[in-house]
Amino acid sequence: MGPGIIEVFLQYWPLFLNGLIGTLKYAFIAVLFGSLLGVLVAIVNMSSNKIVSTIGSVYVNVLRGTPLLVQMYIAYFFIPMAFPALSFLSKEQCVILSLILNSSAYVSEIFRSGINAVDKGQTEAARSLGMSAKNTMMRIILPQAVKNILPALANEYIAMIKETSLAGTFMLYELMYTRTLLANKFLVWQPLFIIAGIYLIVTMVLSALVRVMEKRLSISD
Repeated sequence: MGPGIIEVFLQYWPLFLNGLIGTLKYAFIAVLFGSLLGVLVAIVNMSSNKIVSTIGSVYVNVLRGTPLLVQMYIAYFFIPMAFPALSFLSKEQCVILSLILNSSAYVSEIFRSGINAVDKGQTEAARSLGMSAKNTMMRIILPQAVKNILPALANEYIAMIKETSLAGTFMLYELMYTRTLLANKFLVWQPLFIIAGIYLIVTMVLSALVRVMEKRLSISD
């Protein structure tokens, strides 16, 4: 059976801590830059130009309809080969790029629903006052949409924390990768239970914070 779970955790807790930090870092980067890209994709999806909106729709459907692990493999092996101009990207950056693109597809749908939730009368009022479509979107619609979707964005971050576990497949130092490190010490099952416990604690704490955020936003409304 080998040493117990508590014994393994007490002996190797710095490895798990560094892995957790890596997981939170990769998830934050993915959601942050995925949100910036997701806003653009949402606007493209809502374009009145059929060709433009179709391109945005295909982008979202492909990224949401294919496994993230497959996207990671494509980014890891295919992008540097197919696009020599991007050869400066490290393997780690290619995997992070796949996380960002995947997150942007989900965030774009969150933003699109948030934008659609804003009363259309506000858009009509802004346009009647002479505001351009761009200014109306940036100054009137998006600020309200962001407030509406903050809980959904937080949930996307929680989901991405679990998705980053796939990055360990490519030797990125995140929480799941600690299992590979400890497997070299003939510790197979103990790290899995420790990692599962850490994921559970982190997601439960963050989910509780999201519920608090939702209550405060509902009160402010």
